[in-house]
Amino acid sequence: MRFLMMTTDDGSAPAGAPDEKLQTEMGRFIEEMSRSGVLLATGGLEPGGTRIKSSGGKVTVLDGPFAEAKETVVGFALIEVGTREEAIELSKRFWAIVGDGEGVIQQVFGPEDLPGQ
Repeated sequence: MRFLMMTTDDGSAPAGAPDEKLQTEMGRFIEEMSRSGVLLATGGLEPGGTRIKSSGGKVTVLDGPFAEAKETVVGFALIEVGTREEAIELSKRFWAIVGDGEGVIQQVFGPEDLPGQ
């Protein structure tokens, strides 16, 4: 089962680079997950981005940042584990390293998950 674990930001977190201890601990965690084959991809996301909207056959493209957004996804990890509970446990380990914050875990479905595949 694949899961997308996302970190979100509502704008209240102080900006700045993480301290050396956090970087070291996160580096070990990422290396462990990579070696075990659990971590498929990880990264940070640009603020704002580009929105695509399709309505009535017309596609509209809007560039960010978007002031009305109350919360944005700022980072992600794509993982492959056996159960949702395993994904939750990895997320708990992540937050134990990072500290305060919020995130979302969503299962990722692909073509192999379609009936008859």
